[in-house]
Amino acid sequence: MFRNYLKTAFRNLWRNKVLSGINILGLSVGLAACLLILVFVGDELSYDRFHQQGDRIVRVTMEASINGEIMKTPVTGTKVAPAFVRDFPEVEGTVRVYNAPKVVQYNDKLFEEQRFLYADSTFFGIFSFALQQGQAATVLAGPNKVVLTASTARKYFGDDNPVGKILKINNTKDYLVTGIAADAPANSQIKFDFIASFASLGVAKEEQWWSANYITYLLLRRPEAIASLQSKIPAYMQAHATETEVTGKDYLTYHLEPLRDVHLHSELSGLEPNGDLKYIYIFGLIAGLILVIACTNYVNLTTAHAAGRAKEVGIRKVIGALRGQLFRQFIGESFMITFIALVIGLVLVKLLLPVFNSLTGKEVTSSVLQSPFTLVSVVFITFLISVLAGSFPALALANFKPVAVLKGSFKSSGTGIWLRKGLIVFQFVISTFLIVSALIVQQQLQYIQDKKIGYNNQQVLVLPTDEQILNKFKLLKQAFKSNPAVKNVTLAYETPTNIQGGYSYKKPEDVQSSMVKALPVEKDFVQTLDIPLVAGRGFNATDEKLLQPDGESEYAFILNESAVKNLGWTPAEAIGKRLELQSQHGIIKGVAQDFHFAPLHEAIGPLVIFLDDVRWGKILVKINGQDVAGTLAGLETTWKQLAPHRPFTYNFLDEEYGKLYGAEQRIGQTFATFAFLAILLACLGLFGLAAFTTTQRAKEIGVRKVLGASVPNILTLISKDFLKLVALANIIAWPLAWYAMHRWLEDFAYRITINPGWFILAGLAALIIAFATISFQALKVAVANPVKALKQE
Repeated sequence: MFRNYLKTAFRNLWRNKVLSGINILGLSVGLAACLLILVFVGDELSYDRFHQQGDRIVRVTMEASINGEIMKTPVTGTKVAPAFVRDFPEVEGTVRVYNAPKVVQYNDKLFEEQRFLYADSTFFGIFSFALQQGQAATVLAGPNKVVLTASTARKYFGDDNPVGKILKINNTKDYLVTGIAADAPANSQIKFDFIASFASLGVAKEEQWWSANYITYLLLRRPEAIASLQSKIPAYMQAHATETEVTGKDYLTYHLEPLRDVHLHSELSGLEPNGDLKYIYIFGLIAGLILVIACTNYVNLTTAHAAGRAKEVGIRKVIGALRGQLFRQFIGESFMITFIALVIGLVLVKLLLPVFNSLTGKEVTSSVLQSPFTLVSVVFITFLISVLAGSFPALALANFKPVAVLKGSFKSSGTGIWLRKGLIVFQFVISTFLIVSALIVQQQLQYIQDKKIGYNNQQVLVLPTDEQILNKFKLLKQAFKSNPAVKNVTLAYETPTNIQGGYSYKKPEDVQSSMVKALPVEKDFVQTLDIPLVAGRGFNATDEKLLQPDGESEYAFILNESAVKNLGWTPAEAIGKRLELQSQHGIIKGVAQDFHFAPLHEAIGPLVIFLDDVRWGKILVKINGQDVAGTLAGLETTWKQLAPHRPFTYNFLDEEYGKLYGAEQRIGQTFATFAFLAILLACLGLFGLAAFTTTQRAKEIGVRKVLGASVPNILTLISKDFLKLVALANIIAWPLAWYAMHRWLEDFAYRITINPGWFILAGLAALIIAFATISFQALKVAVANPVKALKQE
């Protein structure tokens, strides 16, 4: 029996090549798109789940209230780890991690390394990063030891064994290579190329609650101990209030985050940017919608062509076929088509993985197709599609009455016709929803790119520094400015895209202070970035002379409009007033127009820019942009002369700004890609239905042509019913898209206003594409000789 079903299925596929091709192509594309999104979702959900003790590892985050303002950060002081392991029985072990980019040298090889971490000697004992050489308990025990990843070892040493070799760090310290670790998995929030011993740091012997720079992890004795430990922390910190110097209503406390929850559920990023659970839901929804469109195509086309197999079913019933046997036959055909589509879909997934990685920023390889999550998903989706997509056609065909069929009086049921219409509407609701969403996302991204951020970040190079470079900064600045392509050079603790908080400021007469973001800079910072001043002036050489490295300095401040308003002054009133910023006291020299120093998700807040003897930071070089390659070559020559110990590495400030919206750019590209796929799949289904309809109505069209109907009349006749359904789909999709995009835009403090024109544009696009698809089939019938259709009667 099974063999007969198989032969019949193959015969039916071959007989109806167009229908079978459309079904298989639609399901293949739908499955490939769905699997790619599931790969993305699976990768996001798998973060940090490879650690064997992951259910017992938690990250400690800090929360402090200072003068009524709450500050939350993923980093802590050095004391949290030793204090918690001493005083809480729930804690079995701790590890502190500190990211500090370094220049690493071995013989003539010199590289700037961004993923250079320091960690306690317990690092490899707590986390499950595999060591290829060295012992977990000893590789980081003691100062000036470092573990390299396998790829980093090859980069510096080739095929030689690096263990026992010496690396020079920042041209000042020698570190002994004590071990080789496997490269950190892509789904790890802790990624590194070097792990150096925490004992190498001067702060390793200190225990401080503040000076928060270190990410602290705890290994609990039991997974469920997190609740009891968390409940004890507030009282514990209150008991140490004298030590932490917290008074009044202020407080310092800590929160515990399960390691496996950090990537998607924490509001605080760490060594790597966090994912966004919202986008997991969005991508999952898109995957479901694409798959639903592919399935509805299958149901629509199969039920539409059911009449073509009515006689086969009638004969089978007459010779004794039972309803269940017929049902199994057609479900089997559904499984066969789905399986063929799955094979093609998997090939498409493998071919499209590079494009997918570029779209999502992932580093997924084809081996992910063998992961348990993917395999289970494939089996489940294949079964689900086969059963759901095959059930209705199978039931419809199995329920045919053989007598009516064999007499030739069989007609499609009204229910089947309405189902097909409903499925067309459903497909185009999804397609239009995705088109509108893609348009709005792209408009918001364009708005971000076009919005004036309040300063000039174009043609500004960002160069890293170290102590030796800072000691030569004035000489380096002078040498850079001798290049005619260089307009200005300055120095800042950070770039304007990464200004940190943690400062308090107030008028001298006030008791209460407020929290503010602040940036130490060199005197030409405002001029280099063309930051507009609404009152006062920028920094000058006189201000610079008031800085006393070994004595009481008189600081010069420039506040933005928001900071001045927060202090209760107008910009004009603020000039010349005294200000206290932490321990720095000085005079307000200027008021800067508010500019964006955070992503447009956030409103502009108070900011203080102050002149200081910057001992760590970034060099900003403003160039004219006329011959960028030549300018960079000249700057590199100067750099190598004055800073030969460090490679000439740079990035552009506007690129840093663009990276703030990486997630939004990915979602925009994803929406556009899958909107195109949705329309493609919907049109495939419409193409098949149009082909079926024109075939069924060929004799009617022949009669109409004989009676004088023109080609446009025929096109209108066939297309109008389909276009009505597409128009109805638009009316349903528009409010859904408006609501979804309104919610998405709420994440931005600065956002576009949703334009009704975009909905109309998306609707017209859907109608035009649908009309073109239908017309292709209708035109063939409209221009055909009517005699051929009529002589078959």
